[in-house]
Amino acid sequence: MSLESDIEDFADSLLVEQGGAENTRTSYCSDLAFFSAFLSLRGKTEASAVTLDDIVEFLQEERRDGLKASTRARRAAAIRAFFKHLKLARRIKANPAELLETAKIGRHLPRVLSEAEVFGMIDACKGDDPRNVRDRAILELLYGCGLRVSELCDLCVDCIVGDGSLLRIIGKGNKERLVPIGKAAGDALNAYMGSARHFFTRGDLSVRYVFVTRLKDKFTRRGILKIVKERAVAVGIDPKRISPHVLRHCFASHMLSRGADIRAIQELLGHADISTTQIYTHVDPARFEEIHAHHPRH
Repeated sequence: MSLESDIEDFADSLLVEQGGAENTRTSYCSDLAFFSAFLSLRGKTEASAVTLDDIVEFLQEERRDGLKASTRARRAAAIRAFFKHLKLARRIKANPAELLETAKIGRHLPRVLSEAEVFGMIDACKGDDPRNVRDRAILELLYGCGLRVSELCDLCVDCIVGDGSLLRIIGKGNKERLVPIGKAAGDALNAYMGSARHFFTRGDLSVRYVFVTRLKDKFTRRGILKIVKERAVAVGIDPKRISPHVLRHCFASHMLSRGADIRAIQELLGHADISTTQIYTHVDPARFEEIHAHHPRH
């Protein structure tokens, strides 16, 4: 079987067998396409012919071309997952990526806004104009519930559960979690669902997504990004400092600074590994100094 066919089979397995997210599948397919093109220049068109040296040289060439460390690490992960799949499927006798060292990514501290800056953005969405009501609800849910932008875009009416007090979120890897809706986010969501949403759906009951455009379409991530940046600029915040994901960071770091348990934050964010959540401990070192002050040897 050709390398291209093996990649297609692997991509299908990510969704069908492994429950992978569509974004992961798309990224991995793109990464493996670059790897396949590199191998073809070496005259290798079958996975069984690939060696560890091929993989290492590919990643080194990517580094020489100036590719970001995070992208190189993802490509290495895609290659490892691909050959692991082929070995389990008995398409290859030996896994050439087995000894590939995990790429070390320089982890950057997440950008965050102050509480006052976030509140200012949200409060700027004043009045009963449908767009203001909708945008306020979008900002409140991103910040108040710590949602990923893709989760916000995918949010359907039947995902609002528990008499309107919870959101049922389908996150990465098709994993489900329940996220509580705080008072401010709940008030904004109720205001939107009670009036403004009807304006955008024009009364069409077949529209199931919570947030829709004036054309009744599901929001794209780019569309949400545009709203967030517009609202930031309106209150004097540099648009380079803000994105929907920054509001997710703000959710975590602001809760941590107010004493929330990091394990609880991990659950709310939908992080599979606590190490992903622990990056927020570097954002607010004062909080951890305060906790450590209780130690008898402090």
